[in-house]
Amino acid sequence: MREVLMLCWRDTGHPQGGGSERYLEQVGTQLAARGIKVTLRTARYPGSSKRERVDGIDISRVGGRYSVYPRALAAIALGRLGIGPLRGVRPDAVIDTQNGIPFFAAVAAAAPSVVLVHHGHREQWPVAGRLVGRVGWWIESRLSPRAHRRNQYLTVSLPSAEELATLGVDRSRIAVVRNGAEPIPEGAPTGAAATRTANPRIVVLSRLVPHKQIEDALAAVARLRPRIPGLHLDVIGDGWWADNLKAGAHDLDIADAVTFHGHVDERRKHELLAAAWVHVLPSRKEGWGLAVIEAAQHGVPTIGYRSSRGLTDSIVDGVTGIIVDDIAQLSDSVGDLLDDHETRTVMGEKARARASEFSWEQTGNGVHAVLAAAAAGRHTSGLIPPFPQPRPTTTYQLPSGPVEECYMAAAKCE
Repeated sequence: MREVLMLCWRDTGHPQGGGSERYLEQVGTQLAARGIKVTLRTARYPGSSKRERVDGIDISRVGGRYSVYPRALAAIALGRLGIGPLRGVRPDAVIDTQNGIPFFAAVAAAAPSVVLVHHGHREQWPVAGRLVGRVGWWIESRLSPRAHRRNQYLTVSLPSAEELATLGVDRSRIAVVRNGAEPIPEGAPTGAAATRTANPRIVVLSRLVPHKQIEDALAAVARLRPRIPGLHLDVIGDGWWADNLKAGAHDLDIADAVTFHGHVDERRKHELLAAAWVHVLPSRKEGWGLAVIEAAQHGVPTIGYRSSRGLTDSIVDGVTGIIVDDIAQLSDSVGDLLDDHETRTVMGEKARARASEFSWEQTGNGVHAVLAAAAAGRHTSGLIPPFPQPRPTTTYQLPSGPVEECYMAAAKCE
């Protein structure tokens, strides 16, 4: 494989960029390190340049939140004629990132498409408004599976794969390549007894948008504060919902017990994680939950919701963290872990051990295997295990049973 074109509505420099964009760009960096030409087509944002080269990836930015889609298709079509910003781009495979809506790259591209889906967006579409939400969900759940009925799908967790299957995507075309994790930056502290704060400290690492439900973490602090003196919450991340969350903390009379750090650099992020006792991720929906692994690198267990689906894969319930069903259980579990030093420490160290199993190099290997197979006209299915070199024929088949059985089947293979 010589060349790959990646399509995504945002890149990591975008003010609203998150884990989905990070996954794609890390994969692109790994592919570029192999000598593969990688081009990323995405939208512009204030302060961005039209063209840029980052970590071996040629980035082409045109269009906005919605116009990025038709303009990308036009650029691909014109590029095949030797016109426009994508002229000379001749990919062997296209990664079509579906963040609710795909690019439908197959309409314009000659190369096979691999549809990258982190998770379904049914629970998030209402935020876009009633009409847009209904149209968006119809595109995601009906039009896209039909339009891509012959294309390879790629997702990041077993629950997300199961979700795609419920939408009618053939399991034989769904490959799972889990997120990687970057090493803790050199010079940054690694979570240990010496780095923990003296008083109980909860941390949330997330974009501040409605579906992340940071309000539930605030409610847990308000409920636990009378019982646990000195309790504090650190919120790492930013987003357009930030002012609502700050107002919520004020309304709950816990503003003095919450610090909104906003966007921070990598070193500061790891300093805050190293100081924390427990990580909470109350998201309504996650494909995987990269923040779970980043907290785990510091021996910090995560508590999250079963309904998020993806967290049931990144968190091993009762081993590296706790899966709960509602806000009452969330509060109780946070309180119990804060009170129980031994359980918290053992759980955190098991989380740290599991975090060491993930790397972006392994993720890049897995995605390379899926792309190479697609370029050769073959489909790949199941969990792609870690391996040192690309082996596109080695996969695990997805069981037809519940997500829990699916996870256990993969765990046995690992």
